[in-house]
Amino acid sequence: MAKKKKLGFALGSGGARGVAHIGFLQAMEENGIKPDYISGCSMGSVVGAAYACGLSPAQMFQAVKELKLIDLIDLTTKPGGLFDTRKMRKVLAKYLGEVNIEDLTIPYSCIAVDMVSQQVVEFKKGNLVDAVVCSSSIPSVFKPTEKDGMRLVDGGILERVPVREVKDLGAKKIVAVDVMGNKQCQEKCPGIIGMMSDVIELMDNHRTRRRRAEIEHIIDLWCEPDLGTMSAYTFRHTTFAYQKGYECGLAHVEQIKALLQ
Repeated sequence: MAKKKKLGFALGSGGARGVAHIGFLQAMEENGIKPDYISGCSMGSVVGAAYACGLSPAQMFQAVKELKLIDLIDLTTKPGGLFDTRKMRKVLAKYLGEVNIEDLTIPYSCIAVDMVSQQVVEFKKGNLVDAVVCSSSIPSVFKPTEKDGMRLVDGGILERVPVREVKDLGAKKIVAVDVMGNKQCQEKCPGIIGMMSDVIELMDNHRTRRRRAEIEHIIDLWCEPDLGTMSAYTFRHTTFAYQKGYECGLAHVEQIKALLQ
């Protein structure tokens, strides 16, 4: 019998839309598909870390449903962001524990961006929670992490879906899940903040498409859950995001099984 090819999942950034990653993983589990490697960015780094720690998609979804905004908000007067990352770290530690990346059940990595060098920084070892906090610190919203001469923020500002990183871990077949890829424009013209958000997302979509074209040769499957106009900045529609991720997973089950043969 032919040996199953090593499968890697690259889970992209997307804030609340990233709950779709949990639904996607649920669909995979129900069909006997488990990744050998996981890389993540921002919300994808959170979901990927939890899965690599051994949490089931059901446990993750329950945690999301119980999460309140106050659990993350920690106003700070320090420069760099509205909120400190202390509460975020506390929530992550509750579910992930205090473990190192190199000790996880599934080989894992996540990415952040160093504002000083203006480069992507990859975490493949060291404290897991620290790495995920760096990967998930949305610029101006959360205070950046100052470490080893770096100023680390959300990896999604330069590399929304960490495909090359999961390949470097050892994956031979790569499935990328981009929860922001089909973000649609709102029907009504939004206010100032909403307009700025839409502009940034439009620019990000174009940059990600160019990046995807550059690395197309190493991507075996690119999945985009149909989340419509759902905002990345509110957790009011988590069930919707989970369901759309689940549907996307089911729609690609046979393709992924075929990749592994």
